[in-house]
Amino acid sequence: MRETVINNLSDETKSKVNAKPLRSNSFKRLVRENIALFALTLPAILYYLIFHYTPMFGIILAFKDYKYSEGILGSSWVGFKNFEYFFTSMDAWRITRNTVSYAAIFIVLGNIAAVSVALLLFEIRGKLALKFYQTSMIMPKFLSWVLVGYMTYALFNPTLGYFNQLLQFFGFESIDVYSNAKYWPYIIVSVEIWKTVGLSSIIYYAALMSVDPELFEAAKIDGAGRMKQIFAISLPSLAPVLTIIIILAIGNLFRGDFGLFYQIPRDIGVLYPTTDVIDTYVYRGLRAGDFGISAAVGLFQSVVGLILIVISNWIVTKIRPENSLF
Repeated sequence: MRETVINNLSDETKSKVNAKPLRSNSFKRLVRENIALFALTLPAILYYLIFHYTPMFGIILAFKDYKYSEGILGSSWVGFKNFEYFFTSMDAWRITRNTVSYAAIFIVLGNIAAVSVALLLFEIRGKLALKFYQTSMIMPKFLSWVLVGYMTYALFNPTLGYFNQLLQFFGFESIDVYSNAKYWPYIIVSVEIWKTVGLSSIIYYAALMSVDPELFEAAKIDGAGRMKQIFAISLPSLAPVLTIIIILAIGNLFRGDFGLFYQIPRDIGVLYPTTDVIDTYVYRGLRAGDFGISAAVGLFQSVVGLILIVISNWIVTKIRPENSLF
C-alpha cells in the first residue's frame, strides 16, 4: 500500500520521503559516534537549564504586585507600574549613570591594560619568567570579592590602614575614604583592573601566539623595530578577538559586578552617589521584599543588554563582517 502511494507522488515529493530515513539514520550515527562529547556537555546544559532558563518564569513578577500570601500566580497584575515606579524614582538616574559609566571605563581601560600586558608577555623569551608572570597576574582573578574587600579595608582603614599610616609617616593628614564618595571611582576602577587584567591578557596573548612568526622575521628584515611590528602586525592580529570581547562587554553595559560594588565599598549609604549600581539596587530591593520592582529592574537590564549586543554586532557586520560575533 505504501509503495503504491509513493509511486503516485511527484519526483520531488518522492525524494523528500525517501530522504527522511537517511536523515534519521545520519542523526543517530552522529549521536552514537559523539556520545562521549554529548555526555561532557550534559552538565553545562543542565546548569543553564536549571539556573538560567527555568528561573525565567519569574519574569512575570515584574508585572505583578507580589504578595507572599498569594504566591506568584495569585498576586495581582499591575502592568508596567513597577517600571514606572523605578524610572520616576530619584535612584534611577544615579544607578543607571554609575552602572553605564563604570562599564564603559572598564571596557576602555581594561582592554588597554590587557592588550598592553599581553604585548609585554609576548616579548618575554624565558619560559620560567613567562610562567611566573602569568601565574602571578592570574591569581587575583581567583580571589573572592569578600577577601578582596577585606584587603581593601586593610589598606584604606581610617585609623589603622596602611595608606593612612603612610600619609601620616610623611606628615600628611589621614583620609577617611569610607565617608567620602569622591575617592571611590578611582578605587573601584583600580581594583577591577588589578583583579581582571591577568586573565584578560592571557586571551590576547594566546591570539598573539597564533600569529605566523615569519611575519615578524620579514618585518625585521625590512628594518621594522619593535614598535613598528606592534602597530603593523601584533595589534591588527588582535582586532578580531578584541572586537568580539568588546561586543560581549557592550551587552553588559547595564550590568555591574555585584561583588565589586557591594564588597569593596562595604555597602555604606554615604558612598551610594558613586558606588551604587543597578545590581546593588536590585539586591537591596530583594532584601526589603520589593520583588516586583527588583524583577522589573532586572528585566530592564536583560532587554537593554540584548539590544546593545544586537546593535553593536550589526555595526561591526557593516564595517568588517569577518570580525562580527554572529
